[in-house]
Amino acid sequence: MIPVHIVTGFLGSGKTTLLRDLLVRPDFHDTAVIVNEFGEVGLDHFLLAEVEEGVVLLPSGCVCCAVREDLVETLRDLQDRAARGQIPRFARVVLETTGLADPAPVASTLIADPMLRHQFRLGSIVCTLDAVSGADTLARHDEAAKQAAVADRVVITKCDLADPAAAEAALRGHNPLAEVVHSCGAGFDPDLFRAELGDPARRAEAAARLIAVADQHHAHDHGSETATFVVRETGPIDWTAFGIWLSALLHAHGQHILRVKGILNVAESDTPVILNGVQHVVHPPMHLAAWPDDDHSSRIVFITRGVPEAAIRASLSAFLRLAAGVADPRAADAGEAVA
Repeated sequence: MIPVHIVTGFLGSGKTTLLRDLLVRPDFHDTAVIVNEFGEVGLDHFLLAEVEEGVVLLPSGCVCCAVREDLVETLRDLQDRAARGQIPRFARVVLETTGLADPAPVASTLIADPMLRHQFRLGSIVCTLDAVSGADTLARHDEAAKQAAVADRVVITKCDLADPAAAEAALRGHNPLAEVVHSCGAGFDPDLFRAELGDPARRAEAAARLIAVADQHHAHDHGSETATFVVRETGPIDWTAFGIWLSALLHAHGQHILRVKGILNVAESDTPVILNGVQHVVHPPMHLAAWPDDDHSSRIVFITRGVPEAAIRASLSAFLRLAAGVADPRAADAGEAVA
């Protein structure tokens, strides 16, 4: 399946600069780029030839397309054209959102739409954050805070104009899980769209980072109702019970569960399972070959807005103990706790 990487970030944070820098490189020639409007992204000076209305070829060979109707139709149209030889075949898609967009619905579409999920898969969510005004932007604009919270990677831009420390500190308050890289406007890391967090070679590294965050992070409210906390379970987890609980939680509060990511000790598996979710969307579970450390407890990091931490903890505990046949006074209220 073809990975679709999402580039998000607030107005003026450097999304266009990032695209310009990467798309001229020969190793990105097999990339399809989807933007909201050509005029907004400012790639005009890269346009080489127009294939059909709305689709152009860049000098590197990348295909660039504007969203004319909806994402599903655009992706299917690009794939059909590539199959007919009208445009070059592509190995990845990079989708740039507007500065005020929530990337979570895009991720949900890629995973849930029956026309796409067998041909495309969600890659990485990359967010740009301005070193000059990023901290203030996160504090003042809910859209920016949400974009940062759901990102897998955050590129702090304009580091030649300001010390990125304040922006990074503010970011960590909203998303302690993201990989962070710095940029001065050129020489962006090509692995932003090539090396995915789900690649087997990177799973152990990603799990080790997750464990470090879970073990070091304390529950904290970061304003605007955004909170980060860690749920830990020492014993093996019943996978079926956990799946029912998580499905119920996301059904009731998905738009307020900005991010959930964890390493699980599943009773049905001899190796740990990586959980990765964005709002209503949960990636297929990934298995590690071995535990990254000697602590085999499950650690789940939540980034939420307006969902009581105590309710999440109580409902999960009740579901797991009910599945294990252990009497728990909270078990009868498990459904209410989730709802």
